[in-house]
Amino acid sequence: MNSPKHFAITDDVHQRTIILARLRLPWLIVGLTGGLAASFLVSKFEDVLAANLYLVFFIPVIVYLSDAVGTQTEVIYVRNLSTFKDNFAKYLAKEILVGGFLGAVLGVLLGLAAFAWLRSVETAITVGFAMFLNTTIAPVIAVVIPEILSKENIDPALGGGPFTTVIQDFVSLLIYFLVATAIIL
Repeated sequence: MNSPKHFAITDDVHQRTIILARLRLPWLIVGLTGGLAASFLVSKFEDVLAANLYLVFFIPVIVYLSDAVGTQTEVIYVRNLSTFKDNFAKYLAKEILVGGFLGAVLGVLLGLAAFAWLRSVETAITVGFAMFLNTTIAPVIAVVIPEILSKENIDPALGGGPFTTVIQDFVSLLIYFLVATAIIL
């Protein structure tokens, strides 16, 4: 049985604003740095984007849905972290299955929408498959990072969100463009 998690939790209502900002800012700077790295990553796939400009249209939905699935998972996991006993592997496996199911549904829907809109099989397969992969992987990132933070006695509610989001954004873009490279180039 795991011992209870011990990390500092602030009483935000009674805490000074500057203290709250100081606690949050480092994580947001990590997010800013990661966002810049993600922008740099996208620039490295200029050839793929030049070969199929339609791919640009789907960057927001790929990143958003990957983040949304991850955020849902993370919020539920962090909420349950204090009472979750000793079966992290089982929890993670279950979340991968949930992510795979959600990914299959969202991937098919996005692929069909892309095809109906643009009449491009190549684009439809690319966005659909990337959505499937990203939505399957998002719960892994969303559970593993708060678990690591918690084990390091860092409040996962404070650091998990921004840190998990930037990692998820980077991973979702990388997967999207690797799938696009494999299919389009």
